[in-house]
Amino acid sequence: MGSITDVAGIRVGHHQRIDPDATLGSGWATGVTVVLAPPGTVGAVDGRGGAPGTRETDLLDPANSVRWVDAVVLSGGSAYGLATADGVMTWLEEQGRGVALDGGVVPIVPAAVIFDLPVGGWDKRPTAEFGYAAAAAAAGPDGDRAASGSIGAGAGARAGVFKGGVGTASVTLELGDQVVTVGAIVVVNPSGELIDATTGLPWSNLLIEEFGLTAPPSEQLAILAGLEPKSLSLNTTIAVVATDAALSPAGCRRMAVAAQDGLARAIRPCHTPVDGDTVFALATGAVEVPPLPGTPDAMSPETGLVTVVGAAAADCLSRAVLCGLLAADPVAGIPTYPGTVPGAFAERLTGGTGGL
Repeated sequence: MGSITDVAGIRVGHHQRIDPDATLGSGWATGVTVVLAPPGTVGAVDGRGGAPGTRETDLLDPANSVRWVDAVVLSGGSAYGLATADGVMTWLEEQGRGVALDGGVVPIVPAAVIFDLPVGGWDKRPTAEFGYAAAAAAAGPDGDRAASGSIGAGAGARAGVFKGGVGTASVTLELGDQVVTVGAIVVVNPSGELIDATTGLPWSNLLIEEFGLTAPPSEQLAILAGLEPKSLSLNTTIAVVATDAALSPAGCRRMAVAAQDGLARAIRPCHTPVDGDTVFALATGAVEVPPLPGTPDAMSPETGLVTVVGAAAADCLSRAVLCGLLAADPVAGIPTYPGTVPGAFAERLTGGTGGL
């Protein structure tokens, strides 16, 4: 399904702490994921959940003065985890990245968090040191390929009754003589479910087909039906979508808005009062796309481009959500979807066309 790092210049780093013998509510199971953007990257954000935990999102309003974003932080630890952005800022300052002011630079680092404290423990949350390590990892040799599963901010994530995690995906678009790449990375920790308990399959028929899934046997459905529902206090799905297309701040914001549809396709219910669903958008500007044919003269020249890129961002994000579910490892006794209903993967194991 690709990776957000298929967008040239975007790099991803993770840092987490997971105790091998952790049980639910006892032992470390949390972390942070950092998305580094190349210089000159435009940023935006859209929040749809009723319980967000964020930092530096107001400055992404297209009406405000900040032009570029240096990094985006996705973290565990609830509001405590926002401290991880301090470590990312420290690392970026050491690299000379940020808004140049008299006497130094101020890195622009928006952040959002998930509520994972009851998984590992209320006193076990990521710190600025986690953020620094994740930023350094993003700049390292592994930062050009984003890992998935119970890693980084996905270490303590839950996706309904199952273990959640980090997922990523990408797609390329041929727009005239230009090729545009769109990617997404997501930390899957919703209060809603990704899987319909009556079928054992994702809500979206398109995702079922794309991933080559099939209905599991009745005995596995019975096991699924018996899993204890997730508490409504364990919530929030946070994500970054990115493109190499040149977008204005307003166009980047519309991309973030459109990408939220990807969450709604994969999660039910979504954008609830107890979720803090937040999607950041990044546009590196490496590919200049002329106005697409059919764009009305009275509209912005980028209207057609934003429409196409936004739709692709939504598709990528819905795929990334399911990737995060499939790639997750068991942590703190939380079961995984593949481990609970292996029959859903029979078609893939016998040569089906879907899969990661």
